[in-house]
Amino acid sequence: MTTVSTSPRPVSALSPRRSLADLLDDRRVLSFLFMAPALGILIIFLAYPLGLGVWLGFTDTRIGRAGVFIGLENYISLMGDSVFLLSVFNTIFYTTVATVLKFGLGLWLALLLNNSMPCKAFIRAIILLPYIIPTVLSAIAFWWIFDAQFSIISWALMKLGLIDRFIDFLGEPWNARWSVIAANVWRGIPFVAICLLAGLQTISPSLYEAAALDGATSWQRFRHVTVPMLMPILSIVLTFSVLFTFTDFQLIYAVTRGGPVNATHLMATLAFQRAIPGGRLGEGAAIAVAMIPFLVFATLFSYYGLQRRKWQQGSEDD
Repeated sequence: MTTVSTSPRPVSALSPRRSLADLLDDRRVLSFLFMAPALGILIIFLAYPLGLGVWLGFTDTRIGRAGVFIGLENYISLMGDSVFLLSVFNTIFYTTVATVLKFGLGLWLALLLNNSMPCKAFIRAIILLPYIIPTVLSAIAFWWIFDAQFSIISWALMKLGLIDRFIDFLGEPWNARWSVIAANVWRGIPFVAICLLAGLQTISPSLYEAAALDGATSWQRFRHVTVPMLMPILSIVLTFSVLFTFTDFQLIYAVTRGGPVNATHLMATLAFQRAIPGGRLGEGAAIAVAMIPFLVFATLFSYYGLQRRKWQQGSEDD
């Protein structure tokens, strides 16, 4: 009886391919591979600059000279810096007033557009124009509108006999503050209005019909139906609006460059001025890092808005 010897299959050449196929079949590996490009972009363009900025805030680095670690010295000196404290006041005042005005006018505009009207789509497209125009172009336009000699506003008021001389919009501290707030509100209203309009269109008309049958007035329907149902999108849009306004740089720098007499300097523009034209990178980074607590607060506000959304959908609150 003859025996046939069988040799083992040569799997050495196939095993790497099989192991690679097994890895590609693993959802965790595939998830990492798909997320790796986005993760790399975030690390290079977000995490690294943030970490470098935090580190520079603890050094006395200047342009052209490597700094040394000095601890909290930059932050301590900022506490006694009158210009920095003025920029904090300007930033809070600018953000608060501009956000309130944008939300008031944006909500009114969204409610208006939510009603039936002719050429609604065309009107919505026109409303978006201030938001899609480049910021620098808008800033140049407002720079001319607020010019001390050629302002169309001053010319119109003089023709109406309401004033007897041109208004110095950008030469007086409080005039300049209100001028840049007006420019920011003009640019920000479309974003708020369109987002809130999208939220309004998700509210079921049956809720308004039921409230009307119960005898609710227009104000009561707005207060007890519109506002609660719109609260999740309100909190998110408010958070983004605060973030965009608090970190505004282009509009301020193009219109006033922080003047007159630092009256319109925000923390973002002051950080740039100290770091780049002034050459004090460490101090400029410290000013920028000082903005983080305010931004974290806005993010937490958005988080609680999302929690309310979960509650409205029937999920348990944490």
